[in-house]
Amino acid sequence: MTRNDVTELIITHKLRKQLTWPQLADAIGMSKEWTTAALLGQMTLSAEQAGRIGAMLELPAEAIEQLQVVPYKGSLPTAVPTDPLIYRFYELINVYGTTFKALIHEEFGDGIMSAIDFNMDIQREPDPKGDRVKIMMSGKFLPYKSY
Repeated sequence: MTRNDVTELIITHKLRKQLTWPQLADAIGMSKEWTTAALLGQMTLSAEQAGRIGAMLELPAEAIEQLQVVPYKGSLPTAVPTDPLIYRFYELINVYGTTFKALIHEEFGDGIMSAIDFNMDIQREPDPKGDRVKIMMSGKFLPYKSY
């Protein structure tokens, strides 16, 4: 069983059991964002977390073991994503990437925002013209070192 097989099994069992990502996150004491990434194959679960998820979703032992293996991160199948929602993030970076870079460098100096020491929160924001998606991302600033 590959990690991709486990992801497909998780999605199938989640739907069959009518569970939500927040419910699965609550079961392991993590955020819905981190838990979703983990269950879609991008993070590593502890033995305890994998066991809890496995029990909730009635996963086989081999799947529970796979949840504890460090994954190959970055699962998009093509250089330019074709899924419309994911593509909008690609488009966002194409349009605003240089703005993010300029403003971060001006404020913090030469460096990067960590995607390892990182938090994310996704919320629905009611709006009379149509609800909005609010995404908050917070990553530790890591300056480049001189040597």
